[in-house]
Amino acid sequence: MNNKSCRLSTAYFAPVQYFSKIAQVQKIILEQHEHYLKQTYRNRCNIYAAHGVMALTIPVVKNHGAKMPIRDVRIDYATNWQHLHWRAIVSYYNASPFFEYYADDFHPYYEQKEIFLFDWNEKILRKILELAGIHATIEYTEEFSAHYPDNDYRYIITPKTHPADINFKPQNYYQVFASLHGFMANLSILDLLCNEGPHSLNVLQACFVE
Repeated sequence: MNNKSCRLSTAYFAPVQYFSKIAQVQKIILEQHEHYLKQTYRNRCNIYAAHGVMALTIPVVKNHGAKMPIRDVRIDYATNWQHLHWRAIVSYYNASPFFEYYADDFHPYYEQKEIFLFDWNEKILRKILELAGIHATIEYTEEFSAHYPDNDYRYIITPKTHPADINFKPQNYYQVFASLHGFMANLSILDLLCNEGPHSLNVLQACFVE
């Protein structure tokens, strides 16, 4: 897949699987016309907590059941979820080797109030690309299509069901709580960066199988 593009959904601190695709391409095409899907990485990420995997979910404004393009989904600030998410990230990654190195890059996102989920996710995505040393550019879908012939991972990378992804093979790396619960694969890119730092790109590239 080198020197090609891949199609991806928007995602909140997406998992390693997601970034293993990006590490192989020159261009990301983000889906902006699909209808919002609940219980996906679009507004959820999984981190490694002391008790095991912990899901952090961004609440979104309900639209009375109407289908809504992902580009128009608004973040709900009725609860102080930003404070709760950041407190969890600090609590569980403060002891990781590289958390202190990246904390100042991530903390501002938990103080700003972005209106749209898509914009929030894209800003984080661009920061992750910068920190991980990935040079892929970002473009957007011009219309919705249910299927594309090549490199379409929009509905393969999901926490609910696990369609076969023949291009992904998780690679072990250091994790703070591995001595308690063992290695947890395919967590948020936060987990990889905080534990492996500049070596993260090597891990991502090793996770991709041609």
